[in-house]
Amino acid sequence: MRTERNLTRLDRVFARLDREPERPAHIDVPRMSRHRVALFAGTLAFYLAIVWAVVITSWLVRLDWQVMFFRPYQQWAGIHWFVDYYVVLGQRGPTAVMVAAWLGWRSWRQHTLRPLLTLGVSLLLLNITVGAAKIGMGRLGPHYATSIGSNEMGLGGDIFPSGHTANAVVTWGILAYLASTPRARRWLSALSAVTSLGVGMATVYLGTHWLSDVLLGWAAGLLILLALPWCEPLIARAEVAVFDLRDRWRDRPGALAPAPAAPVAAPVMIKPRTTPAQDDAAAREAVGGTGRAARAPTYHLAPGPHTTRAERTPVTPVGSRRPPHADRVPRGASTSAARPVPGG
Repeated sequence: MRTERNLTRLDRVFARLDREPERPAHIDVPRMSRHRVALFAGTLAFYLAIVWAVVITSWLVRLDWQVMFFRPYQQWAGIHWFVDYYVVLGQRGPTAVMVAAWLGWRSWRQHTLRPLLTLGVSLLLLNITVGAAKIGMGRLGPHYATSIGSNEMGLGGDIFPSGHTANAVVTWGILAYLASTPRARRWLSALSAVTSLGVGMATVYLGTHWLSDVLLGWAAGLLILLALPWCEPLIARAEVAVFDLRDRWRDRPGALAPAPAAPVAAPVMIKPRTTPAQDDAAAREAVGGTGRAARAPTYHLAPGPHTTRAERTPVTPVGSRRPPHADRVPRGASTSAARPVPGG
């Protein structure tokens, strides 16, 4: 008869999380394959095409103005509250904290710094590339546009490409990049694509970005994810350097060494408790000329920790607990032979 209970899905999840592998070898590091190089080249061409279309004020700029005049936030005002919350998934601070917490837990469980270092490298590349493009092109947003139909380039703005969209692509896409199985990588890739697509559309809905800003933000984030395999050797060297620094810090001369075992101390002599009357009698004997005082017996206490009475294991005494009595006859003996006869 089987007595095992059926494990629920939550029990299986926690059982899986309780495993603690040592730098799992089955997790492969993505490499720059031909397929990835082709995707990188195609995304880079798309990036440059969007920039060129905006610079020459092509049909894409006219589409930007048409979407802006449509004012989606007024057409669908009922979902404004939801979009205000959803767009937070593209803000760098909250998303970086959430993803770093998850990857930090993975780093601790797998005894490797690669997840956290990969996230740090991707965010560094994001800040450098997207930040430089924003400052270099200086495009104004829809709310600050000065001339209808113009591309609003070189006027000191910082919205081209969209930072929210690029950050959503990189931050959530890094989970798919670091996935341990192909199936998890496919599911996380689809989830990150849908999330970043929603964040980009949310910025267009709120009127904070042009449609072309969002297109360029998607391309900018995807370029960073596709280029990460080129950074893997640097990430590996950084991990080794961090672990070497940790080992040197532990082995430094001033590091605290483990405390040595305490030597066995000599036995401690203790005296038994005496009453004041016994102390006075001993003093009188010493002064009364007997020549020596009655010595009280001394006891030696063995060294080491001692347990209190409450911590000791109780011992059941052997035999009867009743005190001995002269007239008591053991059970089973003859009462006539043991007890004296009255008057005899």
